[in-house]
Amino acid sequence: MAILGRSQRRKATVEPVTLKILVAGGFGVGKTTLVGTVSEIKPLRTEEALTEAGRPVDDTAGVETKSTTTVAMDFGRITLREDLVLYLFGTPGQDRFWFLWDELAQGSLGAVVLADTRRLEDCFAAVDYFERRGLPFAIGVNCFDGAARYPEDMVRQALDIDEHVPVVLCDARDRESVKNVLVTVVRHAMARATAAREPATS
Repeated sequence: MAILGRSQRRKATVEPVTLKILVAGGFGVGKTTLVGTVSEIKPLRTEEALTEAGRPVDDTAGVETKSTTTVAMDFGRITLREDLVLYLFGTPGQDRFWFLWDELAQGSLGAVVLADTRRLEDCFAAVDYFERRGLPFAIGVNCFDGAARYPEDMVRQALDIDEHVPVVLCDARDRESVKNVLVTVVRHAMARATAAREPATS
């Protein structure tokens, strides 16, 4: 039997680990932009035009120029490493679509909660949701043009979240900035999983 030289051997195929990450937050905070910015495939979007009939239930204060809204989800994919692929699911922001969150959250490793410091209260519901479910999450403070910048500790205090929850300043339009947020979520979720497996010390 002939022995193949090193250069003739086929490189072993790496089967990547695929992880599911949710992207949540208030209406108009930049979830669709974030998924589209970082996705290596054409993102799936389920956007519909805002109508006059929806004005009474869609709070557009602070995002008056927004003309569309996500009604089901945004979907994208990014390969962080050869052996690690993230599937991104952007959740709808309005209250009337929150019934979809339970299905989207199934099998998720963790979540990004996008926040806008001009309308910080809009992300309270997402924070509460993930805290109740025990799903690891990180806060991504989307730094909009013209918005005041606040230190991460000040944002943490305003949101009343635990010290272990990461808070990261980001720009949903910048690929490297978004990748940093996603890496932060993965690391946080992995650390939580490792800590949960470790036996308690007396």
